[in-house]
Amino acid sequence: MRTLILGTIAAILGLGSAASAESELSFYAGWQSLPHSRITGDVAGDPVDSLIGWDGKSFQAPPYYGGRYTYWTSEKFGFGLEGTHAKAYAPGAELPAELTSAEFTDGHNIITLNAHRRWSNVWMNGRVTPYVLGGVGIAVPHVDIQPSYAGAPHTFGYQFTGPAVRLGAGASWELNDRWALFGEYQFTWSDNEVDLDGGGTLQTEIKTNALNFGVSMKF
Repeated sequence: MRTLILGTIAAILGLGSAASAESELSFYAGWQSLPHSRITGDVAGDPVDSLIGWDGKSFQAPPYYGGRYTYWTSEKFGFGLEGTHAKAYAPGAELPAELTSAEFTDGHNIITLNAHRRWSNVWMNGRVTPYVLGGVGIAVPHVDIQPSYAGAPHTFGYQFTGPAVRLGAGASWELNDRWALFGEYQFTWSDNEVDLDGGGTLQTEIKTNALNFGVSMKF
């Protein structure tokens, strides 16, 4: 995966001879929610299977945020790299008996390689530009899971847990030649398998729906 990411970035940067090429850095915050998903697996040999209604708590520390680099190879198409710091808290009342807590809160980090499509010069004399994006990558959450049995070790740290997908659509509003504001909807999906200290694994799909608002700088 590291070789794929580095190779793709190198290929993107190597397209710099395109006459209309430009680079763009974007940073955003916003509000994210998570639908229910099942958490299954085993905790030191005890089977786990429970439906969890995850909480996002976007505005509580650490907050929800993200950023991306986009290399526009033409007026229409671009490629880039994006990272999102999302969060997922399992409410205590919905946890299986085998767990005291289950969180991905620092955060549930999604890193993807994206493809972008934009439509320039269509709204407000070219100042507003709609766009769509899609990407594939990995989930690297900070796992915070405490089993309920006496003396169970606390699983606490970053793990690579599986593949991830990102889809989004939005519009940017050009303030000047360098700066723009944007708003967008984003959906992410990840398939996560967590290794527990003390033995066992847990699996769950994490999906997020987010409304993002941010600023971009072109260079």
